[in-house]
Amino acid sequence: MTDEDRRAIEADCARLINLYANLNDEARWEEVAALYAEDGLMTRPTAPDAPIVGREALLAAFLARPPRTSQHVVANIVVEVESETEARAKSAILLFTSKEGPPLVGTYRDRFVKTGEGWRFAERRGALTW
Repeated sequence: MTDEDRRAIEADCARLINLYANLNDEARWEEVAALYAEDGLMTRPTAPDAPIVGREALLAAFLARPPRTSQHVVANIVVEVESETEARAKSAILLFTSKEGPPLVGTYRDRFVKTGEGWRFAERRGALTW
């Protein structure tokens, strides 16, 4: 793999993380679920021990959320390319919501897989820092 190939994968995966935050804030749930591989897994930062597996289950979980106004701020994205079809990343997240209380600060640890649709989340594991 060339340096250019590696940088392209890093950029594609970082874009996926940022796109996820934007679509989430716009409540575009079908598009958010489509960012996952068919058998993708997610744990919310507020529920790290409750994995949701598969696009259908992910979409159902997103649709079941009560409406809210939110703004995700993602930073410190570092993507590690493992192969031409697999990568992983760690990023920091700051979440502002219309709920009362302070913003939430946490992290995501992601695994990516290249599919026929392009790069997708194989796993997205959230955790709260505070």
